[in-house]
Amino acid sequence: MEGVDDIKGGGSKFRRICVFCGSSQGKKTSYHDAAIDLGKELVSRNIDLVYGGGSIGLMGLVSQAVHNGGRHVMGVIPKTLMPREITGETVGEVKAVADMHQRKAEMAKHSDAFIALPGGYGTLEELLEVITWAQLGIHDKPVGLLNVDGYYDALLSFIDQAVEEGFIPTSARHIIVSAPTAKELVKKLEEYVPSHEGVASKLSWEMEQQLGYSQQYDVSR
Repeated sequence: MEGVDDIKGGGSKFRRICVFCGSSQGKKTSYHDAAIDLGKELVSRNIDLVYGGGSIGLMGLVSQAVHNGGRHVMGVIPKTLMPREITGETVGEVKAVADMHQRKAEMAKHSDAFIALPGGYGTLEELLEVITWAQLGIHDKPVGLLNVDGYYDALLSFIDQAVEEGFIPTSARHIIVSAPTAKELVKKLEEYVPSHEGVASKLSWEMEQQLGYSQQYDVSR
């Protein structure tokens, strides 16, 4: 994390943010624009990017914007997906991993916060897993939805219903931060303070990990 002086100087308390997004661009130009705006916002705050490693769709747009702005880009991608999600020239560092599980663990390990742009099944799966990890106490990193043109309204409504029906604790609803623009969202993530209680302490997860798992899967701070 950066110091207070860095934040005052136009920086951020985050060094790296993980962005989940689609390998497609979607039908609206607003999704395309939002990916580029997010990349530029990260650059303006001196934040590096961690993402899924693809060079197509919204992944390609946000990574190119961050790279063009002079910030470091780390793409994490399973070897089997490289022919499908990488076309043409990639930017920044590409870290090839064995499978999807390692991809998510590596992305989380190297990030201080998470943002989801519009995307499909893969984006939702990655997003919901880091939310679940936060609820369980595995990490306390902020999770944000860039809700472009209300793309995630239906998901947020579903989550509110799950709270109302007793499947999600009210305190855990606050794990998810959302905003319609990149500038607003990053500001909210900067201000985020966890208000839920994890199932187990972060220290307990870390100790279990040291006993039974490789350190490469450490996703906590």
